[in-house]
Amino acid sequence: MKDETEADLSGATPRRRPKPDVVELGGRPLKPATLMMGHGYDPMLSEGALKPPIFLTSTFVFENAAAGKRHFEGVTGKRPGGAEGLVYSRFNGPNQEILEDRLGVWEDAEDALTFSSGMAAIATVLLALVKPGDIIVHSAPLYAATETLIGKILGRFGVHWLDFPAGASREEIDAVLGRAQAEGRVALIYLESPANPTNALVDVEAVKASRDALFGTGPDAPPIAIDNTFLGPLWQKPLRHGADLVLYSLTKYAGGHSDLVAGGAVGSKAAIAPIRAMRNTIGTITDPHSAWMLLRSLETLELRMSRAGENAAKVCAYLRDHPKVETVGYLGFLEEGSRQADIYRRHCTGAGSTFSLYLKGGEKESFAFLDALKIAKLAVSLGGTETLASAPAAMTHLSVPDERKLALGITDNLVRISIGVEDADDLVADMEQALKAV
Repeated sequence: MKDETEADLSGATPRRRPKPDVVELGGRPLKPATLMMGHGYDPMLSEGALKPPIFLTSTFVFENAAAGKRHFEGVTGKRPGGAEGLVYSRFNGPNQEILEDRLGVWEDAEDALTFSSGMAAIATVLLALVKPGDIIVHSAPLYAATETLIGKILGRFGVHWLDFPAGASREEIDAVLGRAQAEGRVALIYLESPANPTNALVDVEAVKASRDALFGTGPDAPPIAIDNTFLGPLWQKPLRHGADLVLYSLTKYAGGHSDLVAGGAVGSKAAIAPIRAMRNTIGTITDPHSAWMLLRSLETLELRMSRAGENAAKVCAYLRDHPKVETVGYLGFLEEGSRQADIYRRHCTGAGSTFSLYLKGGEKESFAFLDALKIAKLAVSLGGTETLASAPAAMTHLSVPDERKLALGITDNLVRISIGVEDADDLVADMEQALKAV
C-alpha cells in the first residue's frame, strides 16, 4: 500500500492518493448493495464530504505538461488503457467515474460507461461498431427509437438488418445468422430482453451458441449487445449468459425517480474500448449532475426494485382472472414447460415489475382504462417509484408501421404497466375501479 502522499517524479508538490476501496472482508466479496454506499470515492479527497460533490467544471488542471500529454495519449488511443487522470468533461469527470465504477459492480463487469440517455448509449455503440454495408442482426420487437435508428437512420448509410422473434429457438437463430453471414459482414447482434413492450424473452445462451458456431470466438466474431433495461441489473445479468455488452436506459430502474435521463453500457475492457473512443469523439457522456443523482439512486436500487417486483406480483394476480382482461404478459405467469419459461428459468432471478396487459377490445377500451386510472399516472417510461401506464401502439411505438406492429403483437388493446412502490392494495383498487370504465 502506498503512503497517503506521493511525490510526482518531476518533483512537483506531493499530492494525496485515494485510499484503496474495501471490496471484501475476510475473503468474502461485499454485495453490490453495500458497495453502492462508498465504492470508488474517498471523502478525504473532497474535504471530507460524506457524499461526492457535484463537479461542475468543463476542464481539469494538469499537474504538469508531461501529465497532460500522458492523459491525452490515453484519451486519443495512442496508449491503451484510457486516461489516467481527469482531462475534459467530454471525456471524463469525477461524478461519472464514480458512477461507472458502481454501475459495473452490479454485473461483475470489467468496465462501464454512462451516457446522456439510453438512446445515446445505443447510438454510440452502433456508431462505434458498424460501418456502411454492414449487417445488424437483431431480436424483435425492439424499442421503437432503436428500430428507427437501425432501420431508417443507419439504413441511409447502407447498413442492413435482419431479425428473429424474441423467443426464437436455436434453429431459428441459426437460420437468420446464417443468412446474414451469406449476405455480408455481420457487425453486431443486438438483442432486447425482455422485449419492449411485449415482455418476450430472448435466449441469450442460444444466440451465443449460434454466433460461436457460425463465426467462431475470435476478435472478428460479431459482438452480442443486449438492452437489459426491463430486468437489469437486479433480475437479469446477461454477461453471465454470453452477452459482450449490456446496455441500459438508466432513466428507468437505475435512476428510478423519473427525474433524470441517462444511459449506460457495461462489459469487458476490450468490448468497452471502442465505445469509449466513440463517446470521447461525439460527446455523449452523462452530465455531472445526472451522474450525481444516479449515485444517490443506486444506493436504493435493490430496495426499490424488490418492492416494485412484489407489488407487481400482487397486481398481476388480480388482473389475471378479471373478465375484462384477455391476458397478462407477466413473466411470473409463463406456462410451465414452455420455451419462454425455460429461458426465464435459466436467465432470470425475478419477474420484474413491468408487464403487458391485453384488454378485451381495442383502442377504445385501452384508452378508457388509462383515462380512468387515479393512482397510476398516464405517462411513458418505466421503472420509477410511481406506477405508470401507457398505450404502446398509440404512443411509444406509434412510428412503427401498422403491419409490423401487428406481427410483433403490439396491438391496440395492449396497455404497458410499470408498477411502482406504492401500497399494493391501493394499486389493486385503482386497477379495479379503472376496469369498471372499460
